[in-house]
Amino acid sequence: MTELFDTAVTSLLHLPEVLDRLAAADGDRRSGGHHGAHHHGHARVHGLGGGGGGGAPVDIVETPGEYSFLLDVPGLSKSDIQVTLEEDRVLVMKGGSNNGKRKREEEEEGEGCRYIRLERRAAPRSFVRKFRLPEDADTGGIAARCENGVLTVTVKKQPPPEKKTKSVQVTIA
Repeated sequence: MTELFDTAVTSLLHLPEVLDRLAAADGDRRSGGHHGAHHHGHARVHGLGGGGGGGAPVDIVETPGEYSFLLDVPGLSKSDIQVTLEEDRVLVMKGGSNNGKRKREEEEEGEGCRYIRLERRAAPRSFVRKFRLPEDADTGGIAARCENGVLTVTVKKQPPPEKKTKSVQVTIA
């Protein structure tokens, strides 16, 4: 009977984590796998969906000189985060812990120690976010920094092409 009770309690202790994963999966399905921002201008950043444990929530901000991607990545160190640019102007942001297990002190797992409630995540959730950059994005001007659990990736914009006026000489016949 105690084995059944322990199994039930363990399942209940992990329920918040399971619910978070289901909510993330439902959000991805409802949005059709696209996580782009709503833009009213001509330039658009197209989301290509998440992966690997759900996507990290992202804010995308467009200013006259750059695009900024802000992701909450609490508990991840700089070495756990990777930002790359793939072919076809696809910006990829990946992150996650290497071991995937909660680090517990040896003495905590000794005799007489039993977890009553486990709400903290075993490890920060891994994520993969991909966005197709617009044509005016300067792929050579990408910078990333992680501060206070927030990853900020900035992509500079290329200056707009100069409008050239061509004069056509009118001949009178």
